[in-house]
Amino acid sequence: MIADVVALKNVSVAADRAPRKNSALLVKLSLILTYANFAILLNSVGTVILQVISTLHVAPADAAILEAFKDLSIAIVSFAVASFLPRLGYRRALMLGLAFVAVASAAMPTFHAFWAAKLLFAVVGVSFALVKTATYATIGLLTTSRREHASLTNVVEGMFMVGVLGGYWLFAAFIDPADPHSLAWLNVYWVVIGSCLINIAVLAVSRFDQSAIRQETNPWAELRQMPSLLLRLPMQIFFLATFLYVFVEQGIGSWLPTFNVQVLHLPAAMSVQAASVYAAGLAIGRLGAGALMRRVNWFAILAACIVLMAALIVVAVPLAAGTRTNPNVTWFTAPLACFIVPVIGLFLAPIYPTINSVVLSSLPRSHHAAAAGLMIAFAALGGTTGSLITGHLFAKLGGATAFHLSLVPMALLGACLFLLYRKLPRTPPLENQTH
Repeated sequence: MIADVVALKNVSVAADRAPRKNSALLVKLSLILTYANFAILLNSVGTVILQVISTLHVAPADAAILEAFKDLSIAIVSFAVASFLPRLGYRRALMLGLAFVAVASAAMPTFHAFWAAKLLFAVVGVSFALVKTATYATIGLLTTSRREHASLTNVVEGMFMVGVLGGYWLFAAFIDPADPHSLAWLNVYWVVIGSCLINIAVLAVSRFDQSAIRQETNPWAELRQMPSLLLRLPMQIFFLATFLYVFVEQGIGSWLPTFNVQVLHLPAAMSVQAASVYAAGLAIGRLGAGALMRRVNWFAILAACIVLMAALIVVAVPLAAGTRTNPNVTWFTAPLACFIVPVIGLFLAPIYPTINSVVLSSLPRSHHAAAAGLMIAFAALGGTTGSLITGHLFAKLGGATAFHLSLVPMALLGACLFLLYRKLPRTPPLENQTH
């Protein structure tokens, strides 16, 4: 009789775990889809600038403001998001972010106006701050070990880069090459809206336990967690590492097409195509690291990545500097540096999601939202700073020297990774909690 009761109990527990596992898979799928959706929009700024100039007759100087609408809204809102996010709930935050973007996207094909583009990128920036903070905090709820956390983080960030690549093809599919002034490209936003609605539907039917982050404190008390985090040495190192990583990533990524034109003397179209290899490397590197992190120590992987990046710079830049103009250049006759430099993205890729994962998984889950909000803000500042400084170096010293000097922030980033490895606890709170 007792054996029958125990057997029935085991069957009941197994039946209860199956729906939870399926729901967790739905949430993970939605995180990936949501991130890919925002990747398309966030990295469409260059395409939209080009299109509003040619189809809405906006002056180039005015069109350039779209980048600021995106980046500044991300940096500013990230500080405020964490204060109310645990009370709102991460699933609701994800759904709200998607809903805001869907509404703002509808304004583009409806009004055919430049103000709609400003509104869209401001809303995308605000929503991404909301969604990214909720995503990183949700990963902490869906995983039970540091390596599992790092693996899922790399997969989600890897799919972000896949979204970046897919976005180029998606927008290109709606641009009419026969009529550069056609407004048909605005119809791409109906696809974006459809994707948002699908993600909202997936989240609506999924469930996951958020009890670990529910607090009775008010938003102001939660907001005060941010200064307390900034006073901790490991967190200061983490935020500096985040800043330096995005400094390098955006410094190289934003100026790689210009490097290809000015230093490698490639045609403009070929320069952009060659730069897309950099984004592909970021995607492959993050997805590959997602599997590797389950088996190999994170610091060993990232230390190797820093060394290999530096080696590529040391080898490729002198090769690039000696390139001569070839009006008949093709992919078969392109300079070797054209293929070496973008590979930096492959080794740069795992660093950002891994350090985010390692630090967040060492904190109590109730602090994940505050830490993620600060991380997003420092990343936004690092990206803007890296692009600006690299641009000035291009103007003053030339592209080869500008890329060579990227060894400096790389070395500082390597030092930060070593300090994080020494200062962070080996067994994070995440592993001691159960769902």
